[in-house]
Amino acid sequence: MTQLNRIKSFCIATLAVLSLMSCSSASIEDYDKTTPVLDLQQFFAGKLTAAGIVQDFSGTVTRKFTVSMDASWQDNQGIIDERFIYDDGEKQTRIWHITDLGNGQYEGKANDILGIATGEAKGSALRWAYDMNLIVDESEYEVHFDDWMFLVDENTIINKSDIIKFGVTVAQVTLVIQKQP
Repeated sequence: MTQLNRIKSFCIATLAVLSLMSCSSASIEDYDKTTPVLDLQQFFAGKLTAAGIVQDFSGTVTRKFTVSMDASWQDNQGIIDERFIYDDGEKQTRIWHITDLGNGQYEGKANDILGIATGEAKGSALRWAYDMNLIVDESEYEVHFDDWMFLVDENTIINKSDIIKFGVTVAQVTLVIQKQP
């Protein structure tokens, strides 16, 4: 085998490994036995506040924001009213209508969500998947959210979302949500 063929073989093998690694991601099943156990109806009840950041594809923080939330449930139907205030003064409202389908399965709708968000909870984690129309610099983009929530303690969730366009993560959102007394 010539030196050039060895280099080609090495490059092909490296690309194959990198492709496999990039396709793998955490599974909700990985959190099945973790504690404390996240009960969405228990955590998202009453008043909550949050603070977060948006990072672009390079990791640079592009926005900071706070959120005030008011959440309630009637049987298996929940409403989470979110009021965002961004560091540039922009204000935004999102009102989630959540259905607890049982066995850790959830569905949700909101004004800027395309179709139905689907969620699954196991142990201390919840994973949401949904598409959204996202407005950036007066242009609108259809993006996919891979949205993870992790219950840290009875009063704190850390929420991490990948914003994906054409299969590539273009931004990330990190948010700390706190129940209020």
